[in-house]
Amino acid sequence: MSEKIALSTWPTPMEPMPRLAAALGLHEDDLWIKRDDLIGLGGGGNKVRKLEWLVGAAVEARADTLVTTGAQQSNHARLTAAAGARLGLDVVLVLPGTSDSAANASGNLVLDSLFGARVFWAGDGHPGGMADVAEDVCRQLSRDGARPYLIPFGGSSPLGARGYVEGGEEIRSQLPDVDHVVVAVGSGGTMAGLTGALGEERVLGVHCGAVADPAATVAALAGPLTPHGIAPDSLRIRTDQVGAGYGVLHEPVLEAMRTTAATEGIVLDPVYSGRAMAGLIAAVRDRDIRRGERTVFLHTGGLPGLFGHAETVHRSVTALHSCDPV
Repeated sequence: MSEKIALSTWPTPMEPMPRLAAALGLHEDDLWIKRDDLIGLGGGGNKVRKLEWLVGAAVEARADTLVTTGAQQSNHARLTAAAGARLGLDVVLVLPGTSDSAANASGNLVLDSLFGARVFWAGDGHPGGMADVAEDVCRQLSRDGARPYLIPFGGSSPLGARGYVEGGEEIRSQLPDVDHVVVAVGSGGTMAGLTGALGEERVLGVHCGAVADPAATVAALAGPLTPHGIAPDSLRIRTDQVGAGYGVLHEPVLEAMRTTAATEGIVLDPVYSGRAMAGLIAAVRDRDIRRGERTVFLHTGGLPGLFGHAETVHRSVTALHSCDPV
């Protein structure tokens, strides 16, 4: 197996969230947050753990160009661009849309440019369904004399998921008595790695709408990380926070973002971590998470994407509090 390449400093902090816990009706020491948003590379986020392994494989294969796919505001694409910049590798991002999409670039797209990535605009289509386009891009790069390495959507493969086997082991070393770890499920690799480290019963995933069948996706990624495989129906995955679809603001998510920010000063994004927190709040309401149970919320990052999400920005600005001058 390839050796990983260190892209940050570990472990990330584990911090209590007593005010949010109290607001949700939990004991003040029940709720903790694992700060993978504070990973140093490229603005932070969970994808760095996966990229350490995936970029390690690319370097071992003597690649000079990283190619990957994602949505226009993909955190994974942004961090792949940052990893390439750190290691002196070219990066090509295959994103939905046209070159006109760059005219009003914001959020992650701005950082993609700063990190020196090139974008291949793939037209319309779901970001999870562009693997064929990315393979075509790799073939063209090879014809042009480059040595491309294709990193999967979201960095999610059994190899990439090893980053969150390590992340799960960090959590267990920081809070040995953890009962629940709550995490967003996008492309599935983060939950898969956590499940490999902590078992199905302790990991609660919250589906974000990025894949059609989250349980099957996570099980396929987690299976190679465990001695006996993973059955999809053994996984704890909530599907009640997708709303109108991936990337579309869901009202409970905005409320979860506001509550977390107002009680703990912590910012979540509307696509992933905000949905995960909305799922955690719903799990407390449903008594799937109860008082006295030690719960960790994995903050997967995504702050740059918040500023590229027009509806969330608009709703937040229009809700600004006003006061009379003193």
